[in-house]
Amino acid sequence: MKLASFTIGNSRTWGVIEGEEAIDVGALLRDRYPDLKSAIAADALPAVRDAIRTAKRYPTAEIIWLPVIPNPDKILCIGLNYEMHRKETGRAEVENPTVFGRFANSQTGHLANIIRPKLSHDLDFEGELAIIIGKPGRHIARSDAWNHIAGYACYNEGSVRDFQRHTHQFTPGKNFPETGAFGPWMMTPDELGDVAPLRLQTRVNGQIVQDATIDQMIFDIPRQIEYCSSFTRLEPGDVIATGTPGGVGAKRTPPLWLKPGDTVEVEIDRLGVLRNGVADEI
Repeated sequence: MKLASFTIGNSRTWGVIEGEEAIDVGALLRDRYPDLKSAIAADALPAVRDAIRTAKRYPTAEIIWLPVIPNPDKILCIGLNYEMHRKETGRAEVENPTVFGRFANSQTGHLANIIRPKLSHDLDFEGELAIIIGKPGRHIARSDAWNHIAGYACYNEGSVRDFQRHTHQFTPGKNFPETGAFGPWMMTPDELGDVAPLRLQTRVNGQIVQDATIDQMIFDIPRQIEYCSSFTRLEPGDVIATGTPGGVGAKRTPPLWLKPGDTVEVEIDRLGVLRNGVADEI
């Protein structure tokens, strides 16, 4: 099942994507589940499947895509998690995942513009696989980690590199408004299947700039969930962006910065394509 958050008319809602149709399940279930995060927390997929039969359908061309989870309690990002990316940054090998946070308002949805801020033109792309947590937990064992995943999505963990380099802390460069894209939808694990062999590819104006498979991660998904849940309680709707492969714009000669008019795509086999334009901050 593909689940998404979107706007139709003047209403923010959520629902199921089937082909070129968006099924407005949220309108039927709003009293119980006002947003996708609350439906995930309640493990409401049976109710969602029942609602599909009678919910109103819209062409996806008529909706405005929102970040899959517009209001996560937290977004945890795993840095330097592919060997090629670690090497291109010159960072040392580490025994534990590198983790930093994003804010919810740093995100935007599929087909929206990623915003290049006024303060910097060093806007970079980072194609990633995102995990959406379904079952809460603390001190989650690796053997149980898969049971805590509600679904997967494409993520472009956009970075403002000069602000990221101001200090050893990544936070400023990772949190400019609308620099990270999340979508178009999340796919449930039963539909997506084994993620390890899936190919992740990022393209800028049609040119392949990142190309890897998920099994090339240094710290695999169970290890990420185990580690993150050791220092914080993971909640339904939380997002873990699992890291980007090598090929980022900052490490190219000359650097490849995103600029207004560009189109950037993150595609993951079987999961879908996240597509965004780029525009300057007004």
